[in-house]
Amino acid sequence: MKKSTITIALATPRVATSLEDGLERVRFFMSEAANQEAEIVCFPEAYLPGLRGQDFDVFAFDEAQHNRTLQAVAEAARNLRITTILGMERPTKMGRQIVAYVFDERGNRQGAQTKNQLDPSEDQFYVPGNVRRLFFAGDVKFGIAICHEGWRYPETVRWAATRGAKIVFHPQHTGHEQKGVKLKKWGAADSPYYEKAMAMRARENTIYFASVNYALRFQESATSLIDPSGECQAFQPYGEEGVLIATVDLEKATGLLASRYAPDRYRAET
Repeated sequence: MKKSTITIALATPRVATSLEDGLERVRFFMSEAANQEAEIVCFPEAYLPGLRGQDFDVFAFDEAQHNRTLQAVAEAARNLRITTILGMERPTKMGRQIVAYVFDERGNRQGAQTKNQLDPSEDQFYVPGNVRRLFFAGDVKFGIAICHEGWRYPETVRWAATRGAKIVFHPQHTGHEQKGVKLKKWGAADSPYYEKAMAMRARENTIYFASVNYALRFQESATSLIDPSGECQAFQPYGEEGVLIATVDLEKATGLLASRYAPDRYRAET
């Protein structure tokens, strides 16, 4: 019998100052999530070692540290029995990639979703991926769209929704550490567009959209869970490190609007 609800955790850590610091924060939030009976925990975009090109330092991160991180998080996922989505940087022969690794509750690596649509400012630091895939937590199907993809390329979210995803997780980085404007109200008309985009990604597909940001001093969007009607179900207060725990009603995630997408009706007239 398929479950009707699932509890998820959206971790909002501060920028990691070292690999040791980052792994300590990851383990802590995984433990906090498991203690509150969450079945999935998701971390922000490229959390280890941090997203390059921002106003904070990114520590050295080579293949050995990449592999050490995978081993440590797999062990924690196995010990805590929690499906884990960890935003990371992956070194490849072509260059660095932004990825989200998924570990199941047994610590096995299900795979990774690459960031395939880079922000133009990221071209100097990263190379794009070229595949999309779905993941599972038990029998619950979910997808991942990373930062810019979910903001500017809604088809990355619809891709998962049309294939049965109940939730699309959205590891992201929006905001600054050194200077900026401190937001006061979620979804305010005079705030950056990001939270409005979150609402649309959920509403236009009739699924849940779970967006996960860093705890930045000047965040431009909150870590948020949006329900299938486009309403914000819960969010983490701006600038506060913590883990947002929420229960998802899977029966509401019908995927109705995504299922009505008919690409065969977009043939070019000749």
